Amino acid sequence: MAQKNDTPALIASLLLTLGLIGGGLWWLTQRSGFNLGQVSGAKPTVSSPTAPPTSASAQPQNNANPGNANPGNANPGNANPGSASQDSAKTFAEVQVPSGLFNYGGSTSWAPIRGEVDPEIQKAWSGFQLRYTQPTSGTPGSATGIRMLLNNQLSLAQSSRSLKPEEYQEAQTKGFTLKEIPVAMEGIAIAVHPNLKIPGLTIEQLKGIYTGQITNWSQVGGANLPITPYSRRLEDGGTVEFFVENVLGGGSFGNAVQFSNTTTQALQSVSSDPGGLYYASAPEVIGQCGVEPIAIGRQSNELVAPYQEPLIPASQCPAQRNQINMQALQSGQYPLTRRLFVIVKQDGQADQQAGEAYAKLLLSDQGQELLSQAKFIRIR
Repeated sequence: MAQKNDTPALIASLLLTLGLIGGGLWWLTQRSGFNLGQVSGAKPTVSSPTAPPTSASAQPQNNANPGNANPGNANPGNANPGSASQDSAKTFAEVQVPSGLFNYGGSTSWAPIRGEVDPEIQKAWSGFQLRYTQPTSGTPGSATGIRMLLNNQLSLAQSSRSLKPEEYQEAQTKGFTLKEIPVAMEGIAIAVHPNLKIPGLTIEQLKGIYTGQITNWSQVGGANLPITPYSRRLEDGGTVEFFVENVLGGGSFGNAVQFSNTTTQALQSVSSDPGGLYYASAPEVIGQCGVEPIAIGRQSNELVAPYQEPLIPASQCPAQRNQINMQALQSGQYPLTRRLFVIVKQDGQADQQAGEAYAKLLLSDQGQELLSQAKFIRIR
């Protein structure tokens, strides 16, 4: 009897079994979402239809990162002492100020501001107390005020000149910096005796008088009369430094110059000296009864009066007083103008807040209007 061959049947059974197993595995992976690629070490690429897209605008800010933190909230030195619209504040009430007593001082050119503007600030903010402080040595002036600020005697200084490099350097050696904030402009006026009849002076003629090259009024169109130039000392104030730099070209005073301790003293000297001459802040000269201001020009045919014409003679004063020619000063026609600065100590302390607040008060609409009424030129 022949032997039966079962090989084909076994092969068919094996193929059927493998097919059933493979089909079962395929069905399981489709139901469970299991990815066989993960088992083999392949990198999965899974996307979620509900996840938000990743973009720069969708990234949250990291508030724990100091680089993103707002230093103004923690550092009083960077705190904004005013409202959000500080640069365009209309009234004093819109400017936030610190409470306390703050010493200030400096330039004598600021005297009208201290007398007319600052009292209005005190009315609006009685807790922001400003106390004018005289220097313990020397005479009041921009340089003196800045020195007192550097020596922690003042909370802020009033200056009629910019800071010098050596003043910045000294502040750095003491652990802080200084900042100058311009708040107004003014003119420098030349005062002579009321009886002196002269059309005016050029900048070059002024230089000649104060350096000793011109000694008689007849040399500049006046009477045959010796000239007595008066001045405060160079170390006394910003006005003198401005005059030396911009009129004398950095030169030295001549031997004929008579030095006075204060502007009041110098004006009194000119009022009693027929050949006298003095320079000072326009609000300190224009309107005085004992002296008369004269026109100044870059050239002899460009003389510009610092007062509103016609000139009111001293004989009619004080019933009538000369007024500042604001238009000429604002337009730049008048050649001797300069800026006034609040000097602020950048140390992150209350003094810095006081200095910055004071500057913002003067830069408000109300402050600028009051500065204009005090005969200074508004800068905004």
